[in-house]
Amino acid sequence: MKTQLTELARALRDLHKQLINLETQYFGAVGSPLEHLQLITNHPHFAWLQKLSGLMTQIDERLDEPEPVTPEEAKAFRQSLEMLIGPCEEGDQAFRAKYNALLHDGPELVMAHGAVRKLLAQI
Repeated sequence: MKTQLTELARALRDLHKQLINLETQYFGAVGSPLEHLQLITNHPHFAWLQKLSGLMTQIDERLDEPEPVTPEEAKAFRQSLEMLIGPCEEGDQAFRAKYNALLHDGPELVMAHGAVRKLLAQI
């Protein structure tokens, strides 16, 4: 399970990066990398991404622990992710609306989404 969760964490980083890239394009000029980071973490335009960022942090923290990842833990992470990016119907609709809108705007994002979905299906 730890290997699967590690692969998922990697795929999520790519997905997150693609989301930030698209949102940054819509936001406009951001200045230096430090200013960009401050915008991503503090500006309301990027605030919706914090739910995904937080979940990614939880996965990374769990992977840093020495104990083996249980199937139940992996499934809980899967369910949490599916509440955000689908296909769970009871998911976070505000997040999903922004996410789905961006899916139509970037082929790189679609590829990253597909990679995450494929890995989630294996958990």
